[in-house]
Amino acid sequence: MKHEISRADLIPVDDYARRRKQEKARVAELKKDRRVQVGPDATFYFENFDTMWLQIQEMLYIEQGGEAQTRDELDAYNPLVPDGHELVATLMFEIDDRTRRQRVLEHLGGVEHTARLRFAGETIEGVAEEDQSRSTPEGKASSVQFIHFPFGDEQIRRFREPGTEVIIGIHHDNYAHMAVMPEATRAALAQDFE
Repeated sequence: MKHEISRADLIPVDDYARRRKQEKARVAELKKDRRVQVGPDATFYFENFDTMWLQIQEMLYIEQGGEAQTRDELDAYNPLVPDGHELVATLMFEIDDRTRRQRVLEHLGGVEHTARLRFAGETIEGVAEEDQSRSTPEGKASSVQFIHFPFGDEQIRRFREPGTEVIIGIHHDNYAHMAVMPEATRAALAQDFE
């Protein structure tokens, strides 16, 4: 499993345009077992090399920024490729109604510091991506958060055991919800470890 996307991993925009439909379908199939809804509004989308590769290819295709854009996209998305000892998730608060979304997010400041995984007697506290603050001093959260779950070797071993019950949760005063991770998701995520 590769842990970093290099310039050599990317394909020219023209080639990508021809393969775009197939590549999007391929990664969409992978993503099916890499998402977990927690509560009514939040979904964890667990990233890997393929999901971030597609994201970069899409940005280059849509924005047509050429070589100058490539370095920026690699710098932006490589931190979200798991390093072999972690899981990385994009946490999204998906609320269609704009007024309700604004009202909910106004009270979720710091939510990026409240995610955790529990399994086999272990608790992994989520660590927010530090590239920028996604909560305002006034207490409003962004609808998109990036969370790392760092694992030790024994935690990896326990997580990888088939049938291990994994509970993922958000423990914020204004959004406290948990969900049991489906076994297909646990099995897919277990492949992110070395």
